[in-house]
Amino acid sequence: MNALPVASTIDQTFSRTRAAGQMAFMPFITAGDPDMATTVELIELLAGCGVDLIEIGFPYSDPIADGPVIQSSYTRALAKRLHVSDIFAGIAELTGRNTSLPPLVAMVSYAIIFRIGSTEFVRQAKAAGFSGVIVPDLPADEAEEMSKQCQAAGLNLVELIAPTTTKARTAKILETSKGFLYCISVAGVTGARTDLPAELQEQLAWLKSQTTLPLAVGFGVSRPEQVAGLKGLADGVIVGSAIVRHVGRISEENCPKAEAFGAIRELATAMVQATRGV
Repeated sequence: MNALPVASTIDQTFSRTRAAGQMAFMPFITAGDPDMATTVELIELLAGCGVDLIEIGFPYSDPIADGPVIQSSYTRALAKRLHVSDIFAGIAELTGRNTSLPPLVAMVSYAIIFRIGSTEFVRQAKAAGFSGVIVPDLPADEAEEMSKQCQAAGLNLVELIAPTTTKARTAKILETSKGFLYCISVAGVTGARTDLPAELQEQLAWLKSQTTLPLAVGFGVSRPEQVAGLKGLADGVIVGSAIVRHVGRISEENCPKAEAFGAIRELATAMVQATRGV
């Protein structure tokens, strides 16, 4: 008899929030902006705010769908000659001494993975303490091998669904995505927006009828009041640019780190409360 698959830490997180009738909150940050020491501090700050997962972007010179705020953070990190090995070393040091962190999910271009080799990248990601990997430029048609490698290592390969994704392509994505589905709210790049599109509710309702995977909405979510409109449709919300912008002030505006971190703590706490229905 085949053994049942072991629930990942991401699976466990969404099971917990779903059972409580809540949504999960996942902030995005850029590794190495302004340096890895600050990234490590920021992860611990966010964990202390009660976030459910943390998405960590691996800087890349030609990002696929990132808006100007995240692009600028990647540029700043790369200008300091940040390497993937620096990211893995910083995360490994952190997870080695702090075992109470929420699941960490890497957002990384396949070009980076290809250069290292997918087997070796997955091995290093698992050893560093990551729970999942999001590869925005890996087509669903070519994701099966990477998904199996991640599963064998105890990682989740999380895939993205866009408003323009066809139903046939969605079926292919559902075959290999694990942990949760990253649901892009708009046809465009990342960045804070005033309102989320009305069509998003229809898209999420249809996806709910197709899969039991948790649905996490990103791209454009930036404020606690946007969470209410996703209640009952999404299982999680992802906020990136609104947080990365505050980190950028440290380098671009000579903002004291304590001030930037204070603004991030306030936003993260408000988002956690909103996803809890407070």
